[in-house]
Amino acid sequence: MKKSRQINDILARQMEKIFVQTLVDLKTKNEAESFLNSFFSTAEKENFIKRLGLLYWLKKGRSYSNIKENLKVSSATIASMKVLLDKKGIQEAIKKIEAEEWANQWSEKIKKFLKT
Repeated sequence: MKKSRQINDILARQMEKIFVQTLVDLKTKNEAESFLNSFFSTAEKENFIKRLGLLYWLKKGRSYSNIKENLKVSSATIASMKVLLDKKGIQEAIKKIEAEEWANQWSEKIKKFLKT
């Protein structure tokens, strides 16, 4: 039986730090989108997007059936992702999404108010 070839822990941590720093250094949405489109395959990118969307919708209280139908995932996938909602990093990311959503809603309200 062939052993899987894994990099050593020190190198793995160094590479993770480089990856995280790369994400932090992307200054604009265009830069981030360009990186994601270049770095990930279509399937990889879709997988990450679905995961984040699934977590966000769970946080918003959408039903399993609604998520299954819209994201084309199984109940088992939804259940396994639901446990991630308690993780600090996921909570921070969802707070950022909600803040952006709130800002966009208020921006639209202000635009409508200024038009009248």
